[in-house]
Amino acid sequence: MGRTFENRKHAIMKRGARDNKAFTRCGRQISMAVKSGGGESDSNPALRRAIQNARAANMPKDKIQNAIDKALKIGDTSGFEQMLYEGYGPHGVPMIVDTATDNPTRTVANVRSAFKKENGNLGNAGSVSFLFDQYGVFRLKPDGVDRDELELELIDFGLEELDDGTNDDGDPLILLRCAREGFGTLQDELEARKIEVDSSGFEWIPKTMAELSDEEVDAVLKLIDRLEEDDDVQEVFHNLA
Repeated sequence: MGRTFENRKHAIMKRGARDNKAFTRCGRQISMAVKSGGGESDSNPALRRAIQNARAANMPKDKIQNAIDKALKIGDTSGFEQMLYEGYGPHGVPMIVDTATDNPTRTVANVRSAFKKENGNLGNAGSVSFLFDQYGVFRLKPDGVDRDELELELIDFGLEELDDGTNDDGDPLILLRCAREGFGTLQDELEARKIEVDSSGFEWIPKTMAELSDEEVDAVLKLIDRLEEDDDVQEVFHNLA
């Protein structure tokens, strides 16, 4: 996603709503990680990653622990599963909507409604994903990091691209990208080198970017905002520059 888009997006987001949404998203990531691999982060890489992301979102420690405890609770049958939805927004902008839901019927209805209300169309599986590549992404704080040296050293551990980025507050970060199947190898190497990861996960990166007018961009933003208001929606990927 383009830097211009991100700057505009940050400018219109309200911090309180953003934090609440981030905490909900992180809580569901923690729940799915615990349900699949247990509540010990030392032996559960997915949980370590979910906790890292929660800390990066400034989620309080007690809320993180509460999410772990709830997922471990005996008799708790609630659970979330990841569901991807694909479609086209206004002006033909392709979108992948990543969700974590305990009720897929509700979620798909809400996602379809959002697309319809904002002049988009929800498609079938595979209708959009061929326009994207899925990568593992790690975000590092740049303090004390020799970018050139790090890039050279991590190539042997699956690093495909090193780039600049920012967090939600606009602070600089270093982005590392790798193939999905190489995610675990790169994660292990970063941990072995005691390099602090700000956040990490899997992202859909567009193969080409769309250049739209300001008015057209605003129409796409309305759909993205409507989708992100839904608690089930984790992230919306698109090719807006």
